[in-house]
Amino acid sequence: MIMKGEVAVQTIESLKKTIKSAEDLQSVVKTMKALAAVSIRQYQRAVESLLDYTKTVEMGLQVALHSRPETVELAWIAPLRKIGVIIFGSDQGLCGQLNEQIAVYALEEMEKLGVDNDHRTVMTVGLRVNGFIEDAGLEVAESLTVPGSTAGITPMVQEVMMILEEWHIRQQIEHVYMFYNEYISGASYRQKTLHLLPVDRNWLKNLKEKKWPTKTLPTFTMDWNLLFGGLIREYLFVSLYGAFAESLASENASRLAAMQSAEKNIEERLQELQGQFHRKRQMNITEELLDIVAGFEALSEKKISRRGERKGV
Repeated sequence: MIMKGEVAVQTIESLKKTIKSAEDLQSVVKTMKALAAVSIRQYQRAVESLLDYTKTVEMGLQVALHSRPETVELAWIAPLRKIGVIIFGSDQGLCGQLNEQIAVYALEEMEKLGVDNDHRTVMTVGLRVNGFIEDAGLEVAESLTVPGSTAGITPMVQEVMMILEEWHIRQQIEHVYMFYNEYISGASYRQKTLHLLPVDRNWLKNLKEKKWPTKTLPTFTMDWNLLFGGLIREYLFVSLYGAFAESLASENASRLAAMQSAEKNIEERLQELQGQFHRKRQMNITEELLDIVAGFEALSEKKISRRGERKGV
């Protein structure tokens, strides 16, 4: 870099280095963009794979509800005084405002519930969302890392379910809400709330009244409470698994959008740098030609001067 007064003028060599750095960065951005697109599809397939299993769980609940003994009542729902909250963010950066958006959304939704901060127990999935929650005056009781692939979702779901059971036993937390990003398409997603526990009574009622696909309703012989409890645990599993997969797909959608924006900015910068490079190279060529012409003219004048001196002798 050559400094002329206060203006920085890049040399041909420095421009070449800057262009090379921009091209290397462009290559990295393109790779990250491709990986984000592949990851989105991976997690979407995971969500799609849950559909049949979810349907099976719902049918099992439908059978159990139809056969519920008259002596068995569904669990009493506690008043909304304490809540457990699960907020899904990300561990990695370069995903735009995803963490800030879900944190702001979760805080606004919690305010609507009318439960004060002292009675909110918060679990986060993704370390980068913690700062936004703590800045709002809430303590993060549990913080889990985001699984790196679909294979890591199931162990994380099992860990979350263990924590929820501990909340229920030790803190008598009956109401649990999940806040996560739901993937839409392309590079877009939206925030979503799911009242995970207690299970929605209206949903169970509608499930019971739903028409069975065949003429004969299946029967079972095991204890009703054990069956119903097992089915509810499966319902919690598919709900949590879906939230993990949707959140991960949304994270990569946000990263895809960020990489698309970065790629556009790099392309514009490269065009600008290449324009500067061509102008600078043309200026150098012109200067070199002018130096050659000036040297030739000076040499010619010198020869003419010598001839004149010889004639004068």
